[in-house]
Amino acid sequence: MNKIQAATLVALLFCSLHPVKAQTKEEKFNPLRSGIPSLTIAPDARGGAMGDIGAATDPDIFSQYWNPAKYAFAYSKAGAGFSFTPWLAKLVDDINLSYLTGYYKIGDNDNLAIGSSLRYFSLGLIQLTGEDAMVYNETRPYEMAFDASVALKFTETYSQSVAFRYIFSDLGSGMREDGMSPASAVAVDVAGYFNNYLMLGSSECLLGLGYNISNIGNKVSYDGGNTNVFLPTNLRIGASLLYPMDDYNTLSFNADLNKYLIPTPPDLEGVDDKPAAMQPYYDTSPIAGIFQSFSDAPGGMKEELQEIMWSVGAEYAYDRKFFVRGGYFHESPNKGNRQYFSLGTGFKLTSFQLDVAYLISTVPSNPLDQTLRFSLSFDMDGLRGLLR
Repeated sequence: MNKIQAATLVALLFCSLHPVKAQTKEEKFNPLRSGIPSLTIAPDARGGAMGDIGAATDPDIFSQYWNPAKYAFAYSKAGAGFSFTPWLAKLVDDINLSYLTGYYKIGDNDNLAIGSSLRYFSLGLIQLTGEDAMVYNETRPYEMAFDASVALKFTETYSQSVAFRYIFSDLGSGMREDGMSPASAVAVDVAGYFNNYLMLGSSECLLGLGYNISNIGNKVSYDGGNTNVFLPTNLRIGASLLYPMDDYNTLSFNADLNKYLIPTPPDLEGVDDKPAAMQPYYDTSPIAGIFQSFSDAPGGMKEELQEIMWSVGAEYAYDRKFFVRGGYFHESPNKGNRQYFSLGTGFKLTSFQLDVAYLISTVPSNPLDQTLRFSLSFDMDGLRGLLR
């Protein structure tokens, strides 16, 4: 009975990130499954308002999640930010993601920057019941991750970064007697960022290109090593174009592509010995899984292309103090069926900025519909100016 409760928790979290769709004979619902899926939740309101975009947008305080290499090109010496996202608010009222991040540029030439973040995902209060439907225990499952990054500017237009992350997930703190145990992992991110000015007509535009390979790490297990699952290793590639309309108004166009670098589960339809058929999948190492992920889909290249998620978004800024954003995120119906519009706004004063984002699902029965994100960030250069 405790194991059923644990399975319910995992299923709730997985379904929030991969809404289930009706399956037809011609189209098979075969999403990629990973452990600790909360690592893939976009934490901040700016990126969330543009359809979950951030690989190549101009640097901001929340670049640690999207692409920490952007910190080497940050406009300020240092910054810190906090974001809060109520999760599955249409279903429950106590699941949420809290995210704290910051960066600091070292030295006078600003070629080196360090960043860090702490995320805490709470699944709220869970009551554990017995076969008699009586509550005998309560637990508060959670997942958390702490990371630190170093970004170095190699040229005037290109920087690279590496981030190290410790991950901890406790989904069964009240179920130790049934073999449930916390899961932990260490992982690294490797990222790069390019930006340069180019002329479009009489306007000097800023072109940005970026990539981030995140969560390259060991497998995790909730049952003492009997079953091991992959981390949500992800490849993100993005492009951005910032267009100055005049001295006060700017408009940016942005796009990201995402692909999970984990193996696709085999097609078990018609297979009698399913555990034996799944064993090679479970035995695959994380590094081998990265290379295997580009060519192992049961449906061939057509299914491989379905594993690519894409998003587009735009941001209008007035005097870099008022922002309006919008975007769209698309995932194949056979790989999760997350499809939604997003919009948001932001207000910046001398030393701090407040951003809000709102998600509008375009598919029915999506528990993420009407999700709100709130972000508050502090510019340390602006704060020093106020204190002078």
